[in-house]
Amino acid sequence: MVFDVGETLIDDTREWARWADWLNVPLHTFSAVLGAVTAEGRNNAETFDYFRPGFDLAEERQRREDAGRGELIEDVDLYPDVRPGLQALREAGLWVGIAGNQTARAGELLRQLDLPVDGIATSGEWGVAKPDPGFFDRVIAMAPGEPQEIVYVGDHRDNDVLPAREAGLRPALIRRGPWGYLWADEPQVRAHADWVIDSIKELPGLLTARD
Repeated sequence: MVFDVGETLIDDTREWARWADWLNVPLHTFSAVLGAVTAEGRNNAETFDYFRPGFDLAEERQRREDAGRGELIEDVDLYPDVRPGLQALREAGLWVGIAGNQTARAGELLRQLDLPVDGIATSGEWGVAKPDPGFFDRVIAMAPGEPQEIVYVGDHRDNDVLPAREAGLRPALIRRGPWGYLWADEPQVRAHADWVIDSIKELPGLLTARD
């Protein structure tokens, strides 16, 4: 059982607000443009180019860090079902991991939360990001069992559900965050996801029923 990070375990609201503040853009304006990019199925990083053409995300992240306004992941950013949901999965005897498209710094911050998981990794640490098949090769190497025994939970059709299925994993889409709601009933998601869920707490019962 492996989980994506943003809008799966972590509510990204505060981080997007920090980016809007960094760019000196009103939050509602930033959110509206982000929503438009999302609705078109594009990479959310393209949002920044509307406000600063040629925006270099890695460079700006470093500038934020240098200014003492860098990434921050705290307990308040976790969705309410995360700790109890992950704990229930562990108590059910499942191996639980986290692997998402995040920076190496985010990996450090996630480990500091002391979540009830067996492993944490990020694309920044691995040097390969979703939807690249190499990312899911690393997921398969990270988690015990055969690929078809690994459930990958995420909120994104193109980064989570479809490439996880292509890698032989069992995808689950969680209906939260803009992508989760946008694509929960999309035909490709319904065709390729084993489950569409509203809460991590649903998973122990679903896995028991399925297996």
